[in-house]
Amino acid sequence: MSFSEGKKATRQRVIMTELALSPSVRTSELAMQLGVSAETVRRDIEELTRRGLVSRTYGGATGLQLGLQPGFQDRDATAVQERDAIARMAVQMVKPGHVLMIDSGSTTAHFARALAYSVDGLTVITNGLAVAQALAPQKKTRVVFCPGEFSSDEGGVYGPDTCAFLGRFNADIAFIGASGLTLDGPNDVVSNACWVKRKMLERAERRALLVTSSKFNRRHLELVCPLKDLSDVVTEAPPGEPLVEALQVSEITLHVSSTRYLEKE
Repeated sequence: MSFSEGKKATRQRVIMTELALSPSVRTSELAMQLGVSAETVRRDIEELTRRGLVSRTYGGATGLQLGLQPGFQDRDATAVQERDAIARMAVQMVKPGHVLMIDSGSTTAHFARALAYSVDGLTVITNGLAVAQALAPQKKTRVVFCPGEFSSDEGGVYGPDTCAFLGRFNADIAFIGASGLTLDGPNDVVSNACWVKRKMLERAERRALLVTSSKFNRRHLELVCPLKDLSDVVTEAPPGEPLVEALQVSEITLHVSSTRYLEKE
């Protein structure tokens, strides 16, 4: 990735995106990613700190906000390899003829793109535009798109009409994403998104969270559901011991990389 030094707003957006995906960032790593000097990145971090958006640390920065996250397009362009690994793992959970609910998000969009070329005869109910666009061209997949108010930042539809519509259907598996995962459960920045995720989980026999390991132990504005309400967590790298133990206690199947890391008895 390379930006000219004059494109300050673009650089700062990248810094904010990285902080939404990781607890902290290093100046040297950002400089290499952006193709600019470390001093340029330090000036950007200083400005973001003055604006109250980040906290400057020795050698980098940490994020501050529980209620902010980058837009869908920015998220979709980051952690691509991790999301693709998660998508390939999640596809293995799906069988021909399944009815799926897939919520709007960057990780679920990667999953839908992988699913489109892997399993036939599906019915997919979604509020995510990128999910529908990935699956709609496949003639053997039926796509049901929810009504609701469209959010360009989130790339999906939300609101009471969306939740009421989802309540009419049943699903074999619900696949949701989240901004973070803690011992309490998955959490998210957008309240409207939380309501859609809850309704999808409520209507499905199996309830899978697709989440990159960078989101482990990250707290955000609103808890989506208690940890025990999930049946599966799909990720690309194993979490630390406290979270592994919590998943075991809640009898949640943890799928990591190309192996099933934890299984129910």
